Amino acid sequence: MVPPPAAASPAPTAQSLGLPIYPAAQYLATYDAGSGQKYVLFGTTAGFAEIVGYYKTQLKEGGELVFREPATHTWDVGRFREETMVFPPGVTVKDFTWGGSKGYPNPRLNAQPERFPTIIMLVPQPPATAPAARQ
Repeated sequence: MVPPPAAASPAPTAQSLGLPIYPAAQYLATYDAGSGQKYVLFGTTAGFAEIVGYYKTQLKEGGELVFREPATHTWDVGRFREETMVFPPGVTVKDFTWGGSKGYPNPRLNAQPERFPTIIMLVPQPPATAPAARQ
């Protein structure tokens, strides 16, 4: 895993991502997924069920529980194009307290909370690519 960017990088907004962000979530990092895509991690002290409920309401659909252990729930929010994308655009919520874990470690030294029980991964639609110029 690539280390998170310096704390000076501004947190993305729901508007810039085109996806809702849980109001109490803390921005952790943005990663380059390749093929012009990025994914953004947020941590929250709210429980898995609360975050899943929030995204069910915001995205107006139930999504899919893809793993029971550790609990992982996803929503696809756009069409996946295998030839140009690494990840399908969407939202993933994961319970990091499964199996007795204390949660996902906060990447910022001496920051609070020390660990996040729930992590939210947002994968926005990649920027539109201009059509290839004709020769």
